[in-house]
Amino acid sequence: MTRSIIELMPTAEDDRVARHAAAAIALAVAEAAIPLPLPGVKPGFANIITLTVLARWGWREAAWVSLLRVFAASLLLGQFLAPGFFLSFAGALASLLALAGAMRLPKKWFGPVSYSIFAAFAHIGAQLVLVRLWLVPHDGAFYLAPLFGAAAVLFGLVNGLAAAALLRDLPSREPSCP
Repeated sequence: MTRSIIELMPTAEDDRVARHAAAAIALAVAEAAIPLPLPGVKPGFANIITLTVLARWGWREAAWVSLLRVFAASLLLGQFLAPGFFLSFAGALASLLALAGAMRLPKKWFGPVSYSIFAAFAHIGAQLVLVRLWLVPHDGAFYLAPLFGAAAVLFGLVNGLAAAALLRDLPSREPSCP
């Protein structure tokens, strides 16, 4: 019996996704050390990386970065398959869907800041629905919606401004990896 070896060669896209995912994972893990005023309210600094990747490389790469961040950060923080993982995963999926729609809006009026706010609302909306359906099967879970909505506006604005500044200061394209 002969053994065959399959060698996979990473592409420049694979390298970019890995670098950006690593940065997003580092931000997510660092953010976990920040004391939070209310459970579930986090700044979402890793989304700055996702927004930057979205603007420069497109939705597909941004989706890879976002989903890799959710899985890897949950593993590193010991939360894989815990409720927090599912809340993060649902929020990431919803925000990616919101970003897919937002990218079709006129670029003259919409950019990283508005995309970030849309994504933040989608993220918290999905989390509230999942909390209501799974963890707190009572409509009282929605009483926190205004507070979470205010946090989505605040952190969506901050992260969007940071992504816009980062995009303005970066060269037009990153060089390809060797």
